[in-house]
Amino acid sequence: MVGTAPGPVPFPRRPPPCRSLPRRPLARRSPEPGDEVRLWYEKVLGWPTAPGLPVRLAVGERFDVLDLPAEAGHAALERLGRAGRGFPVAVQGSRMRLLVAAGSAEELPGLLDWLEWGSLELDLAAIGAGGLMDAPRPPGGDVPAARPLPPGHGHGGSQGAAVWLRPPEPGCEVEASLPTLSAMGGRDGAPDLVRLVNTVVTQVHRVRLRRVCA
Repeated sequence: MVGTAPGPVPFPRRPPPCRSLPRRPLARRSPEPGDEVRLWYEKVLGWPTAPGLPVRLAVGERFDVLDLPAEAGHAALERLGRAGRGFPVAVQGSRMRLLVAAGSAEELPGLLDWLEWGSLELDLAAIGAGGLMDAPRPPGGDVPAARPLPPGHGHGGSQGAAVWLRPPEPGCEVEASLPTLSAMGGRDGAPDLVRLVNTVVTQVHRVRLRRVCA
């Protein structure tokens, strides 16, 4: 048999002409819901916040929190009169949050025992180091109107959004207005923590008795 001679080796293919693709502009991060609120607390007040939504304030570094029924809280503030003014107070649904000096949460159990309230079951909680508090919306026009939060990111769920009953004042040393123990070097004009706790617990107990009787 006579073989057929192979054809010439084909030349390598030329690559297709390079087509320059249009450059896409670098994507900028869209502002997250709550960014304005977070910046207000961190930059204006210097309060640390926790990552994620809803915006929450880290408790225990600049302040602690007394959490109690709003009904008892309003009555306590009324009883305190002038001494109960000045320090920040927030409400969320049926609860009130009183901001007190950092370290007060650790003092509360011993303080309740000293005031002879320690043996009673009280609807009063102290939030200290490591705790979180839903950040109320800054007051007035301090931040632009925020976009609505996406589903599932509402403040406090069924309890509703946290709001300031008495907001902290930007440009002022908030810590100077917080209730603290006199033994811890009470600040000028700040209410005494002992009097605040005693008044608060009295009203918490009265609210509980009214509900039991009802």
